[in-house]
Amino acid sequence: MRSEQNVQKWFDSSLGQYLVEHEQRYFDQVVVNIFGYNAVQIGWPQFNFLRLNRMPLHFSVGIESQVSLRAAADYLPIQSSSMDLVILPHILEFSTNPHQILREVHRILIPEGHVVISGFNPLSLWGACHYLKSTRHDFPWNGNFIGLSRLKDWLKLLDFEMAGGRLSCYAPPFKQERWRRRFGFMEAAGDRWWPISGGVYFLHAIKHMHSMRIIKPGWNNCLDTKKRMVPATQKIKEISNDERPPNKLNQIDNLNQ
Repeated sequence: MRSEQNVQKWFDSSLGQYLVEHEQRYFDQVVVNIFGYNAVQIGWPQFNFLRLNRMPLHFSVGIESQVSLRAAADYLPIQSSSMDLVILPHILEFSTNPHQILREVHRILIPEGHVVISGFNPLSLWGACHYLKSTRHDFPWNGNFIGLSRLKDWLKLLDFEMAGGRLSCYAPPFKQERWRRRFGFMEAAGDRWWPISGGVYFLHAIKHMHSMRIIKPGWNNCLDTKKRMVPATQKIKEISNDERPPNKLNQIDNLNQ
């Protein structure tokens, strides 16, 4: 309970509100265009990141008290191939087994189902707070931040295909709002001048299934072969023309020459 209170206290701060605002904006833009029947949010149930999604069933999963289904993210009591959309707001970096969570997400998603992930970028000013003695034991800097390229590799191993993503929160993670405002120019120029240094990244991936691949015949080669093939009757005519004795008039002309 004390841990939940500390987390909520951080979200109530100016920096926490700044982060949630960027997170909500991205999730709203992505989930509104994903269709299906069932969507689940794993983690951070105090924020409804599925609010603009139009699927008939939304619910949240986690170990917090506000969730719809209380369960660990690495062993989900959800039927396989039943979810159309799963969103993971920062759940991977605060888990001891992020690989298992991704495997569970892959299991519960239908073929061509969607997963949307947010995470703290270790190659950023936000990621630097993870290594500072004064902050590394506090939320959210106490998480095991996962690099963007590393997460992409994990998803590819599970046959997920990248469908989109972006980085956000380029301003330094100052606690005071007035200091973040002074560095507001970094937000506007971040995507253009230092795109890999955003404090938070988002990934949108789609689950693909291996299927049979139809091997088509080489029709071009077959057509070339058909051009070389001629009917047997035509071959006989060509042979008979070649073996036909020369015309007598031709023989006379040759003698005269």
